[in-house]
Amino acid sequence: MKRIFKYVFAIIFLSILWIGLSFYGTLKGWWHKPFTDSNDPKLFSKAVNQQIEKEFVGNFAMANIKEGEVEKELFYSKNKKVDKNTIFQVSSLSKIVSSVGILKLVELGKINLDTPVNQYLTRWQLPPSEFDNEEVTVRKLLSHTAGLTDGLGYNGFRNKDSTQTLEQSLTKAKDVDEGESGEVKVGIEPGSKWKYSGGGFTILQLLVEETSGQTFNDFMKDSLFTPLKMTSSSYILNDSLKNRLCEFYNSDKSIAPHFYYTSLAATSLYTSLSDLEIFFKLYLKGSNNEPIGRGKISPESLKLMRKSHWDSMGEKIYGLGTMLYIDIENDEDIFGHDGKSTPPINTAIRINPISGDGIIVLETGNPNLATRIASDWVFLETGKTDTLLFTMLLEKMTTIIIIGLFIICILIIGTGIWRKKRKSAVKNVYKK
Repeated sequence: MKRIFKYVFAIIFLSILWIGLSFYGTLKGWWHKPFTDSNDPKLFSKAVNQQIEKEFVGNFAMANIKEGEVEKELFYSKNKKVDKNTIFQVSSLSKIVSSVGILKLVELGKINLDTPVNQYLTRWQLPPSEFDNEEVTVRKLLSHTAGLTDGLGYNGFRNKDSTQTLEQSLTKAKDVDEGESGEVKVGIEPGSKWKYSGGGFTILQLLVEETSGQTFNDFMKDSLFTPLKMTSSSYILNDSLKNRLCEFYNSDKSIAPHFYYTSLAATSLYTSLSDLEIFFKLYLKGSNNEPIGRGKISPESLKLMRKSHWDSMGEKIYGLGTMLYIDIENDEDIFGHDGKSTPPINTAIRINPISGDGIIVLETGNPNLATRIASDWVFLETGKTDTLLFTMLLEKMTTIIIIGLFIICILIIGTGIWRKKRKSAVKNVYKK
């Protein structure tokens, strides 16, 4: 019995060791093979182009940025030509752009980040719940820590006339994902947990309209797009952009419909690669060592956006409307946001505020190509596995853990059987 206990202890000890090693190896990217071994913009773009040939993508636009300057652009289209001025709908990448507008409202003195959001709203209010709605602040909505449980990713509407009003959508969204309630309400203690909420950004959209006296799109145009000369950006598809709108595809290569949204701030930004290259530079320093965004929005606000407002397992994951992908130096992180919707739209932006390096990827027809490319860029830039790449590697890590545990059990059990047989053989020898 004592011997059996030793073997069981050995299995448990080695299993824990193997699980820890597998987890560490996943963080370090031991099991990951990126598109290319080089983050040189030209070589990286060449490798991405080769990857595009291997799997379906309807439309594709990418900018590889080095020290604040666009080093290499790459375009691909199945049919209608794509260039830097082609209009893409960018899904949840909209949130990082929308957040700059919210911070602009703060600078204008219209709102305070830590004031309960209900104090600003008259057209709609958070419904009563078992939790204190006064704990739901602008800051918590921006950082997805407000305790909202709507689960809204938003599916949109095929017909523009079918879109709901903001108040209707917040009460019960019709374009909700299957299995979700679509009701924007507080379901967990505000500040106790990080839970992604599309509905939170729809509340922020209403907040902008109530406090600025403008429509959300007009406020964003006047406060951000026009001052930055982002002439191809809008949350509402107008006639001047419609002719440049890219085609939408399903994963099976068939043409997909274009969807309209009530949730503009969360998921409905229309923009171009060229405009996002301008937006990228908002966070960097110009030739006079001053942030290009000075005069439009303060460097303090831009810094606050990428300050961690929620950590998970010791890793920073989200700021104010920004995903924090991996820490670098001087308490900075590579940050940005991804967008994903159905039919497949996948977009990604990564910004290294220290080096000025980064990447922007816009595509339709493939559910995760942009995210994979951007995560590979981060991996090659830092040698680390970012938040989303780690998630994508979980299945592989699980397989490696299971195989390792099986081998450990076989080896320990086999060793036990071998030792028992050897001991019996020795006894037989002495008996003779």
